[in-house]
Amino acid sequence: MSPTSSSLRPDLAAIAAHVEPETRVLDIGCGDGALLAELEASSGVDARGMELDAALVEKCVARGLSVVQGDANADLADYPDKAFDYAILSQTLQTATRPDLMLDELLRVGRKAFVSFPNFAHWRTRAALMFGGRMPVTRALPVTWYETENIHHVTIDDFRELAGAKGATIEREWFFSGEKQIGAPGANWRAEFAVFELSR
Repeated sequence: MSPTSSSLRPDLAAIAAHVEPETRVLDIGCGDGALLAELEASSGVDARGMELDAALVEKCVARGLSVVQGDANADLADYPDKAFDYAILSQTLQTATRPDLMLDELLRVGRKAFVSFPNFAHWRTRAALMFGGRMPVTRALPVTWYETENIHHVTIDDFRELAGAKGATIEREWFFSGEKQIGAPGANWRAEFAVFELSR
C-alpha cells in the first residue's frame, strides 16, 4: 500500500494506511476532505464524503472531492446495505445523537468500518476532573464544555463493550498519545485517542 501523507492527523494516517486500493469508501463527517484527497491520490479509491458543515462541504467540492451535505444521524439510512467497502467515522462518534445506532449504520453500509474518537478516560482528563473538579480542556479535547460538540463521553473500554454488544468484530486497533502511536496495554488511561477497524 502507498505510504500516507505525514500531514494527515495520526488517526487518519492509520486509516489511510489500511484502506485497500481500488475500493469504495464513505467518509462520514469528512471535514475538510483531507482523508478523501489522500485516498484518491495514493490508492485509487472511489472516495465519497458526507459532512454537516456547509462551508466544509463547499471547500471539499472546490477541491474536486465528491462530498454531500448531510446529517449522519439521519441520512445514512438513504444508503443501501454494503454499498461501500469501508465506512469511516473519524472523531465524530462522540457527537452522534445515538452512537450505538450510528455504529449499526456504519456496519450496515460498509463491509468494514473505521471509527476513531477521543478517549475520555485518558489520565489528563481524569486528573482534570479529580484535582480541578472541572470538565477538562486538553490537547485531545481543546474546547470548553459549553462550546464542545462532544455529547457522549466515550472511553476505549466503553467502545469495546459497545462493539461486542453489537456483534462487531474488532479487526485492528491503534492508540495514540499526541502524534505518537502507543501499545495496547493500559491504553484506556494512556491513549488520548483511539482508532478501531471493525466488521460484522
